[in-house]
Amino acid sequence: MKKALKLIGWVLGLVVLVVVAGMTYVKFALPNVGQAPELKVESTPARIERGAYLANHVVVCMDCHSTRNYELFSAPLVAGTLGKGGEVFDQRAGFPGTFTSKNITPFGIGSWTDGEIYRAITTGVSRDGHAFFPVMPYPYYGQMNDEDVKSIIAYLRTLPAIENKPADSQADFPFNFIINTIPKAANPLPMPAATDEVGRGKYLITIAGCVECHTPFENGQLILDKMYAGGRNFELPTGTVYSPNLTPDSETGLGRMTKEAFIARFKAYADSSYQPQKIGPGEFQTIMPWMMYAGMKEEDLGAIYTFLKTLEPVKNLIPERFVPVGTSVALR
Repeated sequence: MKKALKLIGWVLGLVVLVVVAGMTYVKFALPNVGQAPELKVESTPARIERGAYLANHVVVCMDCHSTRNYELFSAPLVAGTLGKGGEVFDQRAGFPGTFTSKNITPFGIGSWTDGEIYRAITTGVSRDGHAFFPVMPYPYYGQMNDEDVKSIIAYLRTLPAIENKPADSQADFPFNFIINTIPKAANPLPMPAATDEVGRGKYLITIAGCVECHTPFENGQLILDKMYAGGRNFELPTGTVYSPNLTPDSETGLGRMTKEAFIARFKAYADSSYQPQKIGPGEFQTIMPWMMYAGMKEEDLGAIYTFLKTLEPVKNLIPERFVPVGTSVALR
């Protein structure tokens, strides 16, 4: 009996040792995406223009790194806050910790090298080597063509410096270990040919990370057979919003929407006469930054539509697009 207890003790001790060693490795040896590259981005008018377009209207960096006014429809950016950071993503919205967007104006990253900014955008690893939470969709930014990343870097250098020091992010246990396993080395895609509309649409929707919001999650993972099929829920103070189905299903998706109607849906918010309405208790609200995406070029929106039409239709009954607080969910 004593020998059996002694053996059990040794086994348990070995298990604890392995677990501690594994946790130590994950905590201190990861993320391991390599050093920031030696990189000096030449700032040109073309790059700055392209970077501004991407950061504000395609990959929408400014969506999370500025202040949004959630009292208005679609929570437009507050003037004078571009890039200052401070947006909080925490347990109230289902996040495993409290994560705060960083100041990406020259006040916040002015001393960073171009290579350090490149690594942060494409791998999710900060200047000091710690991992960002992927509310910043760096798994998708890591597929951005190098020239587009350089354009964003050139643009960020031109932002007015805003003095703001957002709080550090804090992940809950055990995610404070898991988070270190997420960053991966960049895998930049080639730039599609100008004549390849499907390829351009696929590239744009990939680097924009649209699949992240328009695919349901289960156990923290995208449900792969429902990619772009919508139904992911987002908790807002006034209720729950559900992302729509972007596959060409004729009943629950985009199957009956024309390219012209798709483009017009976005461009409606680019009209100079449009003013976002004030949102009252229980009224429809969305996290979709319509005013930012409205600045996307019509040919790019058309390319995204053309790509979406190549997807396999997925019938996905989801709740109404918005369910006010205290209201029961109805599928459609």
